[in-house]
Amino acid sequence: MGWRGRVTALTADVASAGCGEGGGRVSVKRTLDEDLMEKLRLIEAALYVAGRPLDLKTLCGILGSRSEDKIRKLARMLVEEYKRRNGAIEVLELDDGRFVMQLKMGYADRVKKLAIRPLLTIGPLRTLSYIAFRQPVTQKQVIEVRGKHAYNHIRELLKMGFITRERCGKDFILRTTDFFADYFGLSRNIQIMKHQLKRIFEKRGEETLPASLGDEDKKEMAEIEEQAFKQESR
Repeated sequence: MGWRGRVTALTADVASAGCGEGGGRVSVKRTLDEDLMEKLRLIEAALYVAGRPLDLKTLCGILGSRSEDKIRKLARMLVEEYKRRNGAIEVLELDDGRFVMQLKMGYADRVKKLAIRPLLTIGPLRTLSYIAFRQPVTQKQVIEVRGKHAYNHIRELLKMGFITRERCGKDFILRTTDFFADYFGLSRNIQIMKHQLKRIFEKRGEETLPASLGDEDKKEMAEIEEQAFKQESR
């Protein structure tokens, strides 16, 4: 059953409740169907534009809803619809409850050369990698290691939402944001993230993130995070 069938099933009882026979019931049911379909389209559009996992709070804001349970049910309908389509794109519910739209394993590496220019050039990317692996880290320490050009990198990273800066005496403390973790497919848990970064750096032979992670790297990062959560739950 596609999402249209599931929408019909969800609205059937509501449509018939409190309505007489005939056109009134059909009219209410049609209105409910259209409303739910539009909400599904909004979730789909949000995930497409974001290009990263979105939590229920964010999706609720997009749809103007206060009920995370209702939005979760709708997002799960979208997950099932993409499974039914069996195309190159999938919508997934992550272990932490966020939802993401992405290319299926095996397609991303084959078409990545068609992607737009990387969001970050190598200089800011190296500065970001240093901050992520050593956070919380002072701005002074970053400048000492990365050079005076890192001032511009930090301003750029702040503007893009990859890091935060908090005053500490005469200096600043730098940390990465949830957006950074989501963009690079890393854990929001800092300790798990550092473990993931260490693995990436070992494979690359340098302490620099790639402009984007390939399918195999994403899979490995997910496995590292899953293993860490299992150990914590013991």
